[in-house]
Amino acid sequence: MSDDSQAEAGTAEGQGPVEISEDLARHLENKREELFEKFEIRDAFPEAVLEEATELTGDVQADIDAEIDDREDLRDLTTWTTDPIDAQDFDDALSIEERDDEYVLWVHIADVTHYVHPESAMWAEAVERGNTVYLPGYTIHMLPPILAESVCSLVAGEERFAHTVEMHLDKDTLTYETIEIYKSVIESDERLTYSQAENRLDDPDAPLHEENKLVHEVADRMHEIRKEDGSLVLNPSRDRAHTIIEECMLKANKAVTHELMWSRGVEAMYRVHPQPSPDEWSKALQEIQDLDGVSIPGDTWDDPRKAVNATLEDAPGRQLDKIQWAVMKVMPRARYMNDPFGGHHALNFEIYGHFTSPIRRLSDLINHWIVYQNEVPEDLVALCDRASDKQKDAEQCEREYKTFLQEVGLDPMAVNNRGIEVVDDDAEQTL
Repeated sequence: MSDDSQAEAGTAEGQGPVEISEDLARHLENKREELFEKFEIRDAFPEAVLEEATELTGDVQADIDAEIDDREDLRDLTTWTTDPIDAQDFDDALSIEERDDEYVLWVHIADVTHYVHPESAMWAEAVERGNTVYLPGYTIHMLPPILAESVCSLVAGEERFAHTVEMHLDKDTLTYETIEIYKSVIESDERLTYSQAENRLDDPDAPLHEENKLVHEVADRMHEIRKEDGSLVLNPSRDRAHTIIEECMLKANKAVTHELMWSRGVEAMYRVHPQPSPDEWSKALQEIQDLDGVSIPGDTWDDPRKAVNATLEDAPGRQLDKIQWAVMKVMPRARYMNDPFGGHHALNFEIYGHFTSPIRRLSDLINHWIVYQNEVPEDLVALCDRASDKQKDAEQCEREYKTFLQEVGLDPMAVNNRGIEVVDDDAEQTL
């Protein structure tokens, strides 16, 4: 174990899980069941779905050996994942190279559609669920865990099926020169946590230092270009490791949906985010301007997104939450649609959709299928509505569960980061 992973593991162990009584554990379980019924969230998987998953994922290596000739063999390409320390599945990995006149960025995504297709029980169950629901200390998967946490997870040192987005980027503008999307086989060299990735950036002697340094330089420039173009950035202090993942995933998502719209001209599950009305934006900006110690630069008022970006960079730390909340209050809810008309207002992307998380989002799973088969499901409009509605349900369920945790004296963030351990009531009384 490297020094940085030891340090991170030590931090987690030092805190330890949040201890609760058996009685409180029952209260939490009852509350979850109440919320699952309210929002029609299925916890347990039907037996037929679990049996299908087990049957289809019996021997991953034999499956790979049989199909390797039909895929791009990227097993020798330096590749790694970066995720939170408590991540249960690793669905995206990166590779990067600098060449004379371009950067080549590979984003490898777990190839879920190798196992899950419209005729399968798992597909029907994914449509029913819509997405993975993440509650503090409790996860309800969209796909059976054997897929989510095992055969589809891009585990370090294991060969895995992937759906790769290969982007050749102009060195000056970072615009796409070419985009290729194809099925591949990869082998991740290492699984990094975010704090490990931060440490690798600072340690010239560490493995993957040069790769992380290069991808951060590219991602940081992509981030600055996005801001200059008018993309709304509500978290100006995001660390380098998160910047890498966020910008690379945005770049891949945008590449895929541009390819689908412009090169193929097909419908897909696009992410559409309407803009607030001029009056709503004015109201938000005035609310921000009235905050103590906050001033919106005069030359940015005509573009509300740039005004918010510039204000967040110079505002006192105590006001950041209030600025973000003023913006969120006037933002319409983004939805999935079969037509990108209207684009994504917050990102300022003309066309945008999701591709990089097929293990946990129905939208990404369906876009993988469309890219792979060049075939659009007949019920695409209904699927878009389903994904939008279930995302809303999941967010509301998470909010209500967090509120309940606070009401019973638990810190949702601590529970989320450290997990829960139930302490035997009798043992507790004898202490």
